[in-house]
Amino acid sequence: MSLLAEERKTVIMTEIDEHGQVRVNELAKKFEVSTETIRRYLEELESENKLKKVYGGAVKVNDEIGEPTMYEREIIRIDEKKKIANRAIACIEDQDVIVIDEGSTTLQMVKGLCGKRNLTVITNSFPVASMLMSYANKQQFDGEMIFIGGKVRSLHYRSSGSLSEKIAEEFFPDKAFISADGIVSKEGIMSFDLEKSMLAQVYIKNASTTYILADHSKIGIKANYRLASMKDVDYIISDSNIPENWEKVQGLENKWLSC
Repeated sequence: MSLLAEERKTVIMTEIDEHGQVRVNELAKKFEVSTETIRRYLEELESENKLKKVYGGAVKVNDEIGEPTMYEREIIRIDEKKKIANRAIACIEDQDVIVIDEGSTTLQMVKGLCGKRNLTVITNSFPVASMLMSYANKQQFDGEMIFIGGKVRSLHYRSSGSLSEKIAEEFFPDKAFISADGIVSKEGIMSFDLEKSMLAQVYIKNASTTYILADHSKIGIKANYRLASMKDVDYIISDSNIPENWEKVQGLENKWLSC
């Protein structure tokens, strides 16, 4: 495919508008140019505020504050998310029944589950389910998986809604690992999506112990909906230390697990 630079950038923007994201390697193959050339195009388009560069590609610029796509969430701050996931895995014991909520940080827990025995994993995340099935087929995952069905949110690769909540009501897990879009001292755990928030509330209500997973970028972020108050959750796992002015909020210093 031979196109002038401006024509190639027009094609890139068309892909962004249609799919919300592009990948460097795929564009390089499509245009038959080097990845360095593609990265230069993306840098030029970012300087014009037409897209946002992320690791491995670029995503659509959001004019409004909201929840990023699953693709964007999966590849940003990956090292921090892996660190948080490893700390969460250390809280799981053999034979536990656990909930793995949809989220890019909770997704990083899946590989670590292979080191546990006889687990039951409940999830509404398509990527979590897919990865667990892959590990199970390779006989690397020892346990069972229960998928929470419902209305499919294709942009975020998850199920949610009233049907999902009804199914989730039937399970009483030992531990629930919940992703958050924001954490603020007064309002508590925040979410950009009402249906995701309501499903997480069912998980939290029924679980014996609840863990909120959030990297440092979520601290102080106030989203549209309150997923839970600070008193509703047992632990918060973060790569950030607890903010100094939060230490006396509802005993938060006893709930905050830094990694």
